[in-house]
Amino acid sequence: MKPIEELTAEEAAEELKLIAQEMAKSDIAYYQNDAPYLTDSQYDALKRRNTQIESRFPELMRQDSPSKKIGAPLQSGFAKIRHRFPMLSLGDVFSTAEVEDFIMGIKRFLNTADTPEFIAEPKIDGLSFSARYEHGIFTSGATRGDGTEGEDITQNLKTIRQLPQKIENAPEILEVRGEVYMAKSDFFALNEKYAASGKKVFANPRNAAAGSLRQLDPKITAERNLSIFVYTWGEVSQRMWSTQEDFFEHLKKWGFPTNPLNKLCKNITELKQNFEKIMELRPSLSYDIDGMVYKINSIALQERLGFLTRTPRWAIAHKFPAEQALTRINNIRIQVGRTGALTPVADLEPVNVGGVIVSHATLHNEDEIKRKDIRIGDMVIVQRAGDVIPQVVSVLPDKRPNDSQAFIFPHHCPECGAHAIREEDEAVRRCTGGLTCPAQAIERLRHFVSREAFDIEGLGAKIIEDFYQEGILKSPVDIFSLERRNRPLRQDLFAALDDGAIHLESKEGWGKKSVENLFRAINAKRNISLPRFIYALGIRQVGTATSRLIAKNYGSFSSFMHDMINKETAKLVTIDGIGGAMAKDIVEFFGESHNLYIINALLKEINVEEYIETADSNSPLSGKTIVFTGTLQNMTRAEAKAKGLSLGAKVAGSVSKNTDYVIVGADAGSKAAKAQELGIKILTEEEFMSFFA
Repeated sequence: MKPIEELTAEEAAEELKLIAQEMAKSDIAYYQNDAPYLTDSQYDALKRRNTQIESRFPELMRQDSPSKKIGAPLQSGFAKIRHRFPMLSLGDVFSTAEVEDFIMGIKRFLNTADTPEFIAEPKIDGLSFSARYEHGIFTSGATRGDGTEGEDITQNLKTIRQLPQKIENAPEILEVRGEVYMAKSDFFALNEKYAASGKKVFANPRNAAAGSLRQLDPKITAERNLSIFVYTWGEVSQRMWSTQEDFFEHLKKWGFPTNPLNKLCKNITELKQNFEKIMELRPSLSYDIDGMVYKINSIALQERLGFLTRTPRWAIAHKFPAEQALTRINNIRIQVGRTGALTPVADLEPVNVGGVIVSHATLHNEDEIKRKDIRIGDMVIVQRAGDVIPQVVSVLPDKRPNDSQAFIFPHHCPECGAHAIREEDEAVRRCTGGLTCPAQAIERLRHFVSREAFDIEGLGAKIIEDFYQEGILKSPVDIFSLERRNRPLRQDLFAALDDGAIHLESKEGWGKKSVENLFRAINAKRNISLPRFIYALGIRQVGTATSRLIAKNYGSFSSFMHDMINKETAKLVTIDGIGGAMAKDIVEFFGESHNLYIINALLKEINVEEYIETADSNSPLSGKTIVFTGTLQNMTRAEAKAKGLSLGAKVAGSVSKNTDYVIVGADAGSKAAKAQELGIKILTEEEFMSFFA
């Protein structure tokens, strides 16, 4: 794997795309199907490399970046519960040095030299849940879901004996959050019972806990011995605690189980010592953990620090080290992605790495293969914390076969035979076949109907591929004309004249009901939100987060498309998080005639809704574009930006005619001068803070 400091912008963009795709698949497998195919270490390393690349190339952050996502979309079969406050996930670190960097970041944000106190908690490997109490009575429970909406598991939670059904001397509204898990002894007993009856056993306690809690029949959940730990809160009508430590004491009084290994640590030394102690205890614990969670103890400091898109600034997960193993490369093959990128993948002799069978590893690009001199037949060290899929850490040249030869990277696409070219200063070689390349066309269609895009139930990866190969679907427009083109198969002499029609009901595995369900699912998506539609188009570098930023700043697709067709990027590049490279890719996408043809055809089939701001519409900053300049006296720039975003403002990096307010601090420079020139309202730091009074 190429060191991050050596990546070009194009290489970084390609890696971020691959990571986002793989982690999206992994999230579905983990959160919806309770059947993860990536190990915790592999998943953690994906997140880590993604974060490191984004740190070096912030302008390349994708809309579907794992840094901005929580969990996965909901599975059918459960009612939905919308979280009053999002259930966020945590950022990960893997070393004491990274913990120190995290603490230094907090100090910079708060502009202080003092190290805050932390609560260190074992990170339980289970399923996150929330439980709501009104007037002391348990009323509803939910899974994390996608962080915004979860599945209604109220009846299933009632079967867990450790969860109180009634509490006393609590706020009128109290939502507690924690982790459902299955103890190792209960896991082994359940698997033994299943094996004896010929049923499929669970891979690990986490899968068993998730599968048990998400049963449609609560009786099945009740038959399994689930446990919980509670560690935080969501909505609360009256907060009765000022520290995390004090909150744990209240939980104990109310009868909620908390982890006895939770510990107050006053400095980095205590955090390190406690981490090493818990790591030693880990094998003897009755439940699985995969690291430690550090939270600032002071609630007042937590509130000052606030949140990033999907993680709090005041908490981090310190994960346990990854594991490695030795194996052989049996073959090197080329995969072709949605944007035509040719990615080499090593097929490995299957090897057990910490209890998980690893059989594939990404080799990233041809430069990476040359740099490590990776060959078919080589013995290699594989790490579970792989990038995208497990990574080859190093080659053992002394174990190399005598007749081995260097791998020759193809200059033609293995899928369509078109030339595969490598632009100057790019590490990625791309197929030039475009939509005529079946691999790209299929991947684009899969992306179009994916969970974060149109999310059409019944059009899974296998069906998309089958429909493409049979000529039923060639472009996204074909999805919405599917019902019009479908008709019963004629059995008479004129059947041959039924030109251009498709006959889904005659296909193996399809019947009248399944066809009706598919058409119903397609028609249900003829109205789509602006962020989802932009993401569905599959523009390079534009993920879910970037799509939301574009939607928020342009308001309508017609406005966005007009500017892009006319190459008017002034507004686009002022959006915080969108840089020149991304803007170039967006403009080039709209500059291709076949893309415009498909978009215009789609707009005749669907309705793209205008963007509606979800922040408090009564906020004086809601929907306003603001710019900061100069040195602020009472808060750091990061803290000010976070406050503006919390009231629905759009924070830009430069002043333009679209700017509403410029907030000036000491020694304000050219931005303040430009604001005066354009007649834009200038606010002092005190005037800005008055919005929060």
